[in-house]
Amino acid sequence: MRRLLTFILLSAIGACAQIPSALDADPTGWKDIMPAPSFEGWTRLPFMSTAPMDAVSQWKVDTTNHVLLCEGNRGHEWLRYDKELANAIFHAEYRFTKIEGGKGYNSGVMLRNSADGAVYFQAQAGEEGTGWLFGSSMIGGQPQRFNLRSEMKENRVKPAGEWNVFEVRAEGPKMSVWVNGGVTTEKADITVLKGYAGLEAEGYRIEFRNIKLKELK
Repeated sequence: MRRLLTFILLSAIGACAQIPSALDADPTGWKDIMPAPSFEGWTRLPFMSTAPMDAVSQWKVDTTNHVLLCEGNRGHEWLRYDKELANAIFHAEYRFTKIEGGKGYNSGVMLRNSADGAVYFQAQAGEEGTGWLFGSSMIGGQPQRFNLRSEMKENRVKPAGEWNVFEVRAEGPKMSVWVNGGVTTEKADITVLKGYAGLEAEGYRIEFRNIKLKELK
């Protein structure tokens, strides 16, 4: 009986174990890349869409609350940070505006995308059960889709209306996604070694905060 209780206790402790974010573990070397209201250094681009972008932007900066707001009402886009990156960690926190009876909340935190987004690596940011890495990588000189949903280690995403913390880390051919205290998916054979960080707009109102970047040697 004592052994059983010890096993249950250790299992509970393991289930609650938290790995700190890279930002919390080492707060040095980070750059705050929160867009200014002018969006200088950032570019709106269509994402997986041939439809022309609306002239009115769905992206806004709330300087009072220090959040980047995407209304989610102007088509499928991504907002690209315009510095090409190699090895880096992209930290972003997001919260969807909860809709009564809503489901299918959708957005993404991206790293090493091509300039036009045709090649992309996205941490799926949505409702509970998301948080995996997927995208379109280069294999044999051609873009090829991949999806690590079935390899996701555990569900760490909180429901719509609550803040979630994501970090996408890229070092050489390795990329990982950390969500709310744990690594959810990893990929070790990425051939695209440079690209752009970005955030996705896909039909849902969402806020982002603490948008930070750390370049790695």
